[in-house]
Amino acid sequence: MLYFSCDYAEGCHPSVLKALSETNLVSTPGYGEDDFCRSAKEKIKKVIDCPNADIYFLVGGTQTNQFVIDSMLGNFDGVVAADTGHVAAHEAGAIEYSGHKVITIPGHDGKIHAEELKSYLRDFYADDNHEHMVNPGMVYISYPTEYGTIYSKNELETIRMVCQEYDLPLFIDGARLGYGLAAATDMTYADIAALSDVFYIGGTKVGAMFGEAVVFTKGNTPKHVITQIKQHGALLAKGRLLGVQFDALFTDDLYMKISQNAIDTAARIKTYLKENGFKFFLDSPTNQIFIVMCNKALESFSKEVAYGFWEKYDEDHTVIRIATAWSTENQAVDQLLKILEKYKNNC
Repeated sequence: MLYFSCDYAEGCHPSVLKALSETNLVSTPGYGEDDFCRSAKEKIKKVIDCPNADIYFLVGGTQTNQFVIDSMLGNFDGVVAADTGHVAAHEAGAIEYSGHKVITIPGHDGKIHAEELKSYLRDFYADDNHEHMVNPGMVYISYPTEYGTIYSKNELETIRMVCQEYDLPLFIDGARLGYGLAAATDMTYADIAALSDVFYIGGTKVGAMFGEAVVFTKGNTPKHVITQIKQHGALLAKGRLLGVQFDALFTDDLYMKISQNAIDTAARIKTYLKENGFKFFLDSPTNQIFIVMCNKALESFSKEVAYGFWEKYDEDHTVIRIATAWSTENQAVDQLLKILEKYKNNC
């Protein structure tokens, strides 16, 4: 069975595993108060060109999204996101569970448009009854989006301008940040830091065993931040395990090098699919590939390849996701293309 269902099917990059093994018996303080975490934070600050950033390591993406949103919003606030955004669609109501409504606006291949965001906010405050409604307290986007698409620098700048006009923090979910930056032509770590109020660097999907690095970029760290992280079940007693991993990932540009592998292997698959007439659901420049296949073909395809179900296309077709990762080998791609050869004329 070939696994192309997601980008977190394997454990961690060998360099990360080596670092964990070599430091296994080192005694350190708990809860991230150790030299490994401090070293990793300094490396991240340097690469994002934000020396005054506050950085915290959390255990996973859902906990990170819930913590960031809950800690930065009042109990009367909601968070604005695309209707296809991760916090709106695939987090089991974790944001609502913490008391904050996800306020959705249309997503376009996963992205929100600045003019539609501004239109929503303008109409909200023009409504004489807005005090009786959930207040928009934050804007959430992900980079890349749930559909593997990425915002251009200009798109992010215009969204940032709307957020500033309405005094709303912009939160960028970077669960797959490495893949987005590897595919981008006009965005850098520093741009993400400059254009956001808070973002996170995903480790779980990009070479770490687990963990995410939350970065507050504007001197806006919530009060009692450690207490709040712990309340959300996201504070690891053995916090050094996160520090060790991110220290390895941000040594010698490893994070970006392994992210590039996902983009390169995905490009091979996309080239084959285009040349052989497969139907794309949308054009994603990153490591997530969305194609439309007939249900009949999927019955046998699923016995050889683990893929991600995405959505029903029509009565006879389904949208599936093929995802590459930092760990994807060209040999596995060769095998996948050989299998796909049997289905190119079946739908």
